[in-house]
Amino acid sequence: MTSADAIVLAGGRASRMGGVDKPAIVIGGRSMLDAALAAVRGCGEIVVVGPHRPELDTGIKQVREVPPGSGPVAAIGTGMSALGAGAAPWIVVLAADLPFLTADTVTELLRRANESTTEAVFAIDGSGRPQYLVGVWRRDALAATLARLDALVNQPMKAIVPTETTLVELPGTADCDTEEAVRRAREHLASAPLTLTEARQAIGAALSPLVPYEAALGEVPGAALAAPIVAAGALPRFDVSAMDGYAVCGDGPWRLRRDIGFAGGARPVGLLPGEAVRIATGAHVPDGTSSVLRDEFAAITGDELARTPDTPIRADIRRRGEDQHVGDLLAPEGTPVTTALRSAAASVEITSALVRGPVRARIVMTGDEIRSTGPLQAGQTRDSIGPVLPDLLAGLGVHTVDRVHLRDTAHGFDEMLTATAGFDFLLVVGATGGGAADQLRAALTRAGARLVVPRLAMRPGGSTVVAELPSGPTVLGLPGNPFAAVAVLLALTPTIVAARTAAPTPRGIHGPLHNAAAITGPVQRVAPARYTPEGGWLGDGTVRTAHLAGLINRDGLVIVPPNAPDGTTVEFLPLPR
Repeated sequence: MTSADAIVLAGGRASRMGGVDKPAIVIGGRSMLDAALAAVRGCGEIVVVGPHRPELDTGIKQVREVPPGSGPVAAIGTGMSALGAGAAPWIVVLAADLPFLTADTVTELLRRANESTTEAVFAIDGSGRPQYLVGVWRRDALAATLARLDALVNQPMKAIVPTETTLVELPGTADCDTEEAVRRAREHLASAPLTLTEARQAIGAALSPLVPYEAALGEVPGAALAAPIVAAGALPRFDVSAMDGYAVCGDGPWRLRRDIGFAGGARPVGLLPGEAVRIATGAHVPDGTSSVLRDEFAAITGDELARTPDTPIRADIRRRGEDQHVGDLLAPEGTPVTTALRSAAASVEITSALVRGPVRARIVMTGDEIRSTGPLQAGQTRDSIGPVLPDLLAGLGVHTVDRVHLRDTAHGFDEMLTATAGFDFLLVVGATGGGAADQLRAALTRAGARLVVPRLAMRPGGSTVVAELPSGPTVLGLPGNPFAAVAVLLALTPTIVAARTAAPTPRGIHGPLHNAAAITGPVQRVAPARYTPEGGWLGDGTVRTAHLAGLINRDGLVIVPPNAPDGTTVEFLPLPR
């Protein structure tokens, strides 16, 4: 989407709603401004026109039309001025009052724009009404139209809409400009299942980051940096030999001295022109060294060293600071604490940093029929998923604090949802459906939790729920079936961890699913899969959800779009080992 820049209109008078800050209204766990920004996340430059909002990312430009509330045309003009000439040929213009907006909407508008010869492409909402503040404009055409107007203040949108446009009927483009519309949108989102993409977007926008603290990097795997790391020392700390060989001064041949330079040992005394000294990889080269002659390029006769004929001339010296100087950025804020980061930080004298996380989880197994230990009684089932969840969570960067069992009672969850000290992530297995024993949703309502994902439009896994408690922890309610629980865990936990640690959205693994047509259905599906020699995966067409036997000898899971043909590019979720 980098062929486009974006203007998001987040001001206006909101006269039909009593002058409230309409873009800040939260619907479905995120503000309408957050929905608009998530939709244009792939654009190049992004400008928000409206009152200053300190919570926005510093990479987003913020400007205000003059005078404030002088209409959408004035706001678009202000946004265009902030963007400048720019290289992107398209400008996405969105109003921040569309709670159902997604990145797919903007992607489709841009696709149609690239296929069209008109100057602008606009969405049509479900009622058949063109939405001129959900559109894509040719940059030069929009700039020229604005320049032709004598004034931009209080101009109607029809003053700049081109005579010839392309209109595209798209879902999720209805606006919320009345209190009744907001109420209906909230009711819809409170129960409407989200696609996996929508669920991840909602999680990323709604969950609160953890509080930063100083920690030794070796003690916080799974955390993320809460501040950038800059080099405290140079790398290398001094000029060192890059190879085993000979430190030489000047052109050869050289007189070979008897002393030797070892890594970590005393630095050899300085070289005079025509001298050479034996040296090991990583050793501090002596003063006067002009290059290091590799062993394989060296010819020795008595005390005389010469270069073997027809060998390349190379310095083979790593100079002080050539990788990092003091003060150089090593890793930005949000970088996950991995083994690579710990090693790189140690190499520039950094062993501790300000971090968020790791996310600490409490696992709650529900159901009177579930038994972890001891012989099974009539009607009981062995807990086959609880014992493996800590290992799965560890592979996703989550530290398990404890695992408890909760009986099926009308108010069994209430105390659990309020006694939340010591963990950030409450992982509940079961009790998420609509049956008589499924009490989690009602308990979340009583606890005043903020619903983030009401359900998933995915099979299996549709009964999933994600919420944030007033005390801070994230609640992930998983289906009780083991396979469904693992599928949702792998699909959503990396996004939850990224949101809580303020890390970037995890990069997905994508490739072809060779037998997609045998697995796909009318809604998104998840199935076990194995790698194929030619690349991509083969998925299992039949999945038994009551146990994990289907994951034996499988490499991971594939997320299969609805009605997908063979060879469709799908997302792959590797199984932690």
